Amino acid sequence: MVNPHLLLGFTLAVIPICLTPGASVTLVTQRVLAGGRRDGLLVAAGTATGLCVHATLAALGLSAIVMRSAEAFTVIRLLGALYLVWLGISTLRATRKARRLPWTGHGAYVQALLGNVLNPKAAAVYLTLAPQFLDPQRPLLPQIGLLLAAHVLVAVGWLSIWTQVVAATRQVIGSDRFTVIMSRITGSVLVALGLRSAMPVA
Repeated sequence: MVNPHLLLGFTLAVIPICLTPGASVTLVTQRVLAGGRRDGLLVAAGTATGLCVHATLAALGLSAIVMRSAEAFTVIRLLGALYLVWLGISTLRATRKARRLPWTGHGAYVQALLGNVLNPKAAAVYLTLAPQFLDPQRPLLPQIGLLLAAHVLVAVGWLSIWTQVVAATRQVIGSDRFTVIMSRITGSVLVALGLRSAMPVA
């Protein structure tokens, strides 16, 4: 078991990370506008699964190898960047055509999963932040499991709340023009996030 104080400290540390607007929040906005609340919750589930992948890799020591290798890190970073840019461009193109995303009704979970797994910053949480809240005198795997549970709880909770906010806003305004405008904004943000991820890390 992890020290309760360490678990609380880690939870408080990941809250601002989860609340900071990024690919997951943008993807929730895009998917809820296109398909409704269910898609937003699927994004939350995909993000949670991605966090599980990172925590597992960190626990096994595999992601540490990737982070030590400049070439491997660059490949992961560029794949994630390309994926975000592709999502953004697809969203922008959809607003000029049928005003309907090509993947509406399916794929939200997979999109969120890939977006998180291919994000080296998510991996860095378990390689740089999590070790600060581990007790070396206790078994490693149970501690990482509890830290992961706290991270997932915060991330899914926030994305679920944001899903309800976006869905309620859409219902209040209730116009196709609003959906198009928001889709263009989220598409642009996804492209910007992808281009930012592709930039060399200082």
